[in-house]
Amino acid sequence: MAGNDKRRGATRKPGTKKGMVKGSGGQRRKGLEGKGPTPKAKDRVPHPAKKRADAAKAKADQQNRRQREQRELPELVAGRNPVAECLRAGVPATGLYVAQGIDTDDRVKDAVRNASDKGISVVDVPRTELDRITGGALHQGIALQVPPYKYTHPEDVLTHARDSGMPPLLVALDGVTDPRNLGAVIRSAAAFGAHGVILPQRRSAGITAVAWRTSAGTAAQLPVAMAVNLTRTLKDLKSEGLMVVGLDADADVTSDELELATGPLVVVVGSEGRGLSRLVRDTCDQTVSIPMAGQVESLNASVAAGVVLSEVARRRRVRTFSR
Repeated sequence: MAGNDKRRGATRKPGTKKGMVKGSGGQRRKGLEGKGPTPKAKDRVPHPAKKRADAAKAKADQQNRRQREQRELPELVAGRNPVAECLRAGVPATGLYVAQGIDTDDRVKDAVRNASDKGISVVDVPRTELDRITGGALHQGIALQVPPYKYTHPEDVLTHARDSGMPPLLVALDGVTDPRNLGAVIRSAAAFGAHGVILPQRRSAGITAVAWRTSAGTAAQLPVAMAVNLTRTLKDLKSEGLMVVGLDADADVTSDELELATGPLVVVVGSEGRGLSRLVRDTCDQTVSIPMAGQVESLNASVAAGVVLSEVARRRRVRTFSR
């Protein structure tokens, strides 16, 4: 039975011979090996998440590029009235741009004449170029290029106030980040006899073209100081004999009761959303609110500043006339 080919487990098909069996060469084993972690959905090229991630990155790159281009543009005051007012107010300027082919009215003629008299170069440019350099602002065919604003020191503002012969009246802004509000506060400060404005170095709008436009050039008439630390600067002013009052909805007195108005005074205006910061509020000698009708909750920061400064100016006039 040893030579019998029909042993159990050794059957073969007829006509076949047993030879060498061809192996897989290890391919089967390699096929069983892992291929690493599955890529995230946003990293898989055909996956919709990948397309969304690429689109978001392209949009962010475009926004960054526009911001870089915007920073490289010169500071320009745009519009016929703002340009004419800035030139009349003596705003320092380096160039006047006038769009080619515009209809010239008295404001444009006055602006060109004032610029020429002050030695400011007048440049005729295509309207498309004026659109570009003004960032698409409503320029009405004319724009004034202004250099970076030169801030003064708070001590110099106080010296300027004392040299006026009147009780010092200063305005400090606590976190006002909208340059339009800043420009409007500066305009109100100049209109109601303030001697200067103080801004914090951080978290505050600065004197940009937008602020120049809103202030209608009064930023050239009123010194604006930059304070490294507003709270410390307010304490320094208090040590110099000034009283500090802050505009606040939950105030000690209303503007009708502001007896401190006729003495040396700093009026502090809080930010558009949060109002006065805690440290600044604690530094104030008094807080003041504005009486309003019941259906009105609050006023814009620049409007509130104008109302209080108007009351301060009224009280000072009454005291002067009563002497």
